Amino acid sequence: MHGEYKVPGGKLVVVDLEEKDGRIAGFHLAGDFFLEPDDALDDIDAAVNGLPVESDVPTIAAAIRAALPEGAQLLGFTPEAVATAIRRALVTAPGWGDFEWEVVHDAAVSPRMNLALDEVLTARVGAGLRKPTLRLWEWNENAVVIGSFQSLRNEVDPAGAAKFGFDVVRRISGGGAMLMAADSIVTYSLYVPASLVAGMTFADSYAFLDDWVLQALRSLGIDAVYQPLNDIAGPHGKIGGAAQKRLANGGVLHHATLSYDMDGQMLTEVLRIGREKLSDKGTVSAAKRVDPLRSQTGLPRDAVIQRFIDTFTTLYGATTGHITEEEYAEAEALVASKFATDAWLQRVP
Repeated sequence: MHGEYKVPGGKLVVVDLEEKDGRIAGFHLAGDFFLEPDDALDDIDAAVNGLPVESDVPTIAAAIRAALPEGAQLLGFTPEAVATAIRRALVTAPGWGDFEWEVVHDAAVSPRMNLALDEVLTARVGAGLRKPTLRLWEWNENAVVIGSFQSLRNEVDPAGAAKFGFDVVRRISGGGAMLMAADSIVTYSLYVPASLVAGMTFADSYAFLDDWVLQALRSLGIDAVYQPLNDIAGPHGKIGGAAQKRLANGGVLHHATLSYDMDGQMLTEVLRIGREKLSDKGTVSAAKRVDPLRSQTGLPRDAVIQRFIDTFTTLYGATTGHITEEEYAEAEALVASKFATDAWLQRVP
């Protein structure tokens, strides 16, 4: 069995192993990481051999950590990364290169249509009716998009939303509210089969699915890093955040919103950002919490989006795709039955 795991912002971890009588055997670790001392590699191999094949990531990582000699240095990887590669080998998880990818960047639609398309396209990928896809959003109305489990009254100030012309909509994924002002953010969605993240913890899958965008940001001169659970940050602060929704048919939605330009005063008037959340981020001003891409790159928003598309296409051999008329029709029906209804918006009042 063979498994690979690219550490977000780090190195590639490669494992080969066999299963004998319900236990891991013939285990060997390899990769482009750094490890001191050299013979710690043998210690890791010995720690893994003999473990039950049902061992989870924390169990495997603990065994590796206990076997490392005092002062051992692991650079570009962790015991958890090795454990993740092992779990992926045991479930024969595919990698990015095992799929044919499409990139979609179509004409603007309403925020509600964007949310409905997320659900429709995720379901279609899960059902095998669409290739795994990266979609860059465009929209023609300003909106506040709140998370699936957020309280409407606690998150949005109606007076502020009305003052600046923001509608309020609710998405199917969890996480926090995002302000979708015209030309102020970059939002993308990944629609992938669950097999791509098989063997990973939920938290690890976030970083794994956003590693490509870290590479795109670094190519623009931003020293981007991933901050668990779901933040993308640069040297000066948070750039954006991600959220996920997993459907029963095996489709996984992973989408992220990155700030391109931001009016901090408008943000504080539209969103009810509590003091606890601000103190948790180590700041005293909501305007300082998000670090826009415009100020860091000096590039037009379209140029940033094109770099994202170029990076993803180069990494994974993606081709240009489009949303079909059938998919648009299905999304329009879902807007009418769900996303435009008070029942959905007020599901958590």
